[in-house]
Amino acid sequence: MIQPAKVKRLADIVDYQEGAIVSATLIEKEVGSVTVFAFDQGQGLSEHTAPFDAMVYIMDGKAEIRISGQPNLLEKGDMIIMPANEPHALKATEKFKMLLIMIKSR
Repeated sequence: MIQPAKVKRLADIVDYQEGAIVSATLIEKEVGSVTVFAFDQGQGLSEHTAPFDAMVYIMDGKAEIRISGQPNLLEKGDMIIMPANEPHALKATEKFKMLLIMIKSR
């Protein structure tokens, strides 16, 4: 967990590792979480659903994010909302870093 009230460069929190996905949770609360990820090229997350909305912001590189079968190509500076209960998957078309913000509803 990152120390509160300390300036950090978001893209420097996680480093790329060959053939891997690296993550660091910045905030973990009952109502949601904030996590940064680094995906090596070709790495991804298989299709799944989540019972809450999530926002992905691409900090570096390029990714394909499929939501309900629809491919979305994102690159540095892009963001997308993944609606609750919709199937989604991620794949690194080149290595990329992302910020994931999940908001849980009651």
